[in-house]
Amino acid sequence: MPEHDDRAGGLSETTPQTAALDYAAAGPELDSDRGTKQPLWVWLGLGVLVLAALFVVFVLPGIVQNYELPLERRVDLAAPTQQTTTPDTGVSPFQEAQRARDRKAAQDVLAQLLEQQTRLDALEVSLWAAADYERAIADATLGDEFYRTQEFEAAQQAYAAGLATLTQIIDSVPVVLEQRLVSGEQALIALDAPAAIAAFDLARSLEDSLFDESAMVPVDENSPARVGLRRALVLEELNGLFDAAELVADNPREQVAILEQAVNLDPYSEQAASLLAAAKARLLERRFAQAMSEGYARLQAGEPDEAIARFEAAAKLGINADEARAAIVQTETELTNAQIAALQQAAQTAESNEAWQAAVVEYEAIVALDETLPSINEALDYASKRARLDALLVAALDAPERFAEPAVFDETRDVYFTGRAIDSPGPRLISQLDELQALLEASQIPLSIRFISDGLTEVTVLRVSELGTFEATRLDLKPGRYAAVGRRAGFREVREEFTVGFGLTPAVVIVRCDEPINAALGR
Repeated sequence: MPEHDDRAGGLSETTPQTAALDYAAAGPELDSDRGTKQPLWVWLGLGVLVLAALFVVFVLPGIVQNYELPLERRVDLAAPTQQTTTPDTGVSPFQEAQRARDRKAAQDVLAQLLEQQTRLDALEVSLWAAADYERAIADATLGDEFYRTQEFEAAQQAYAAGLATLTQIIDSVPVVLEQRLVSGEQALIALDAPAAIAAFDLARSLEDSLFDESAMVPVDENSPARVGLRRALVLEELNGLFDAAELVADNPREQVAILEQAVNLDPYSEQAASLLAAAKARLLERRFAQAMSEGYARLQAGEPDEAIARFEAAAKLGINADEARAAIVQTETELTNAQIAALQQAAQTAESNEAWQAAVVEYEAIVALDETLPSINEALDYASKRARLDALLVAALDAPERFAEPAVFDETRDVYFTGRAIDSPGPRLISQLDELQALLEASQIPLSIRFISDGLTEVTVLRVSELGTFEATRLDLKPGRYAAVGRRAGFREVREEFTVGFGLTPAVVIVRCDEPINAALGR
């Protein structure tokens, strides 16, 4: 059996090419043994084989010397166009052909194994599947041993076992990717920057190995691995911002500004978002407390409108709105109570002055603010009645001449007695009633009124009596306003109005029709 060439990376044991070389060297002896002369094409074939043998001996070692075991690239040797026999007397051409086929099969499997190995080496397989990888290498090394001893079928099986293991490792990449993503997230949560960078960097490599360039789809820069790696690379800076924010915990405004930088640095950080939300909440609470304090200060200073404005600003902050609204209601209530107190004082002053209509206006203003106050409603009712009584008294006192009419007299007398029935009347009411009493009494004492006419005019005192024609007469009339009408055929009707009593009684009432009517003009 030929010796193995120990030069680095070479597959120099017996191959189909070396067998061809041996056959070419032994050609003359074989021909002489046959004892017959060979045709020209046989010698040409032998020449080609000799050239191939020289190529294998002198050129091929230089090509394969860059590859070394245990894992070596498959030498892609073209299958010989013509099977030759080996010079070994114990190996038939058929057996040599079988061996060449097994060698090529082993090389094919080895080539696939090397391809998978190269792919896994680029993915730093030793960091995440070291045991399986070493087992595959061991199988490949065993295959090399079989290959050296030209046990090509056993070598193929060993290489296939190694290839199967490497393929399983390749197939496990998606699972390992998920594991590394989880590890990276845990490292981010633990604020362990080196561990997070290592996990996500490996995850990115694994992610890239799954990328199908033929799909014509660009790499997703926002994939979990890439996002995680970007976050891991700024984790140290993020930790610094967290520390800085903690140092200014007593200044929520400054803390919010720092944590906003943290969120901008890592928008995916739940911790940064949570800390920022908490800082904003503290800032809002401080602003709320400040607004409420200002509101109460304004209220104590007697500025309820300003206080309400501060409380409303606090309510708009979006926190503790119920507390702010309660303060607004309290302030409005106090403001309303103050307004009610002022209006009530004005109403009571008007009552004291017996300015009942003014008192009604003040009480109505109170009811507009709060219509649920029983005492105010009662006071309004009483003031309204007194205002109506006062208006009736004023009207009666202003027109006493109407008392001559029985209906007016009766009505006015009822008003008088209503006023007298009031407990604790004020000076104004007493004066009004006394004056009205005198007028009512005087209105019932008749006065003798002298009438003068021409004896030709028919005279009538409306609603009292028809006096007829006369030259002079008298008629007793109660104080009041009267009208005397005179009528005479052919003359214009006359009307004389006069007042009896109240210092207005006339000395005489003259009623004469002395203006003829012009018949032609109908006037």
